[in-house]
Amino acid sequence: MPSSRRRSPPPSSRARCRWPTSRSSTSRPAGSPDYEALIRWERPGVGPVPPDEFIPVAESSRLIGDVDRWMLHEATRQLAQWRAQFPTASGEPAPTVAVNISGRHLADPRVLTDVADALAASGLPAELLTVEVTETVLVDDPLAYDHLGALRAMGVRIAIDDFGTGYTSIGQLRDMPVDTLKIDRSFVASTDPAQRDLVALMIRAAHTFGLTVVAEGVEEPDQLARLREQNCDQAQGYLLHRPLRAPEAGALLRRAETAETAGTATT
Repeated sequence: MPSSRRRSPPPSSRARCRWPTSRSSTSRPAGSPDYEALIRWERPGVGPVPPDEFIPVAESSRLIGDVDRWMLHEATRQLAQWRAQFPTASGEPAPTVAVNISGRHLADPRVLTDVADALAASGLPAELLTVEVTETVLVDDPLAYDHLGALRAMGVRIAIDDFGTGYTSIGQLRDMPVDTLKIDRSFVASTDPAQRDLVALMIRAAHTFGLTVVAEGVEEPDQLARLREQNCDQAQGYLLHRPLRAPEAGALLRRAETAETAGTATT
């Protein structure tokens, strides 16, 4: 694995960012997509190594900080490159990128410098980077909580990932240093009427506290239709896009730019 000063994966392996989906708005046609960067490790002689095999190993050591740093630099660099290639039309929202940060790294004071360094190296505006954390991190580690507040003060957006799987109550959202709530896919996929009512409650509560809501794991048209009825802001899942490598993910921006140009030409 890379040392703390290296931003690339080890020469004996290849780690790649994959950009799983644009978060298409549930209430209007999608313009510039938002991205989430996920790491995939392709080990020579072995092939793809599932994240649930190597991430826990990295989490149990200090190596997870190296993984997070590499992801921060790669994700911000890539989005900055795409923005230069495919400028967003005036008045259109700029694309963003989300990066998952481990609880162990978030509790390390160096996380503030790591994020600032990645933004400085790429030139990406802080407001176009979203740091995603699980809700258990916010509950279990006060220092991590403070660091999230500091990152938010830098202009970075904060999202709670897999909401509903931990022990955070909806009422606690009021005082958390977060901007976005991502509802776990298990709630989105459930056919239990009580679970569906709970999703609607999550959305209403999050909106009350000024948060944007993203539904994860949307795979069926009826799920998307229901989320629209519940006024969910954004959706993420295979129904919208399968996981994409960087060239294919960047093509989404090219298509968005072409559509915007065509729309301007016809008005």
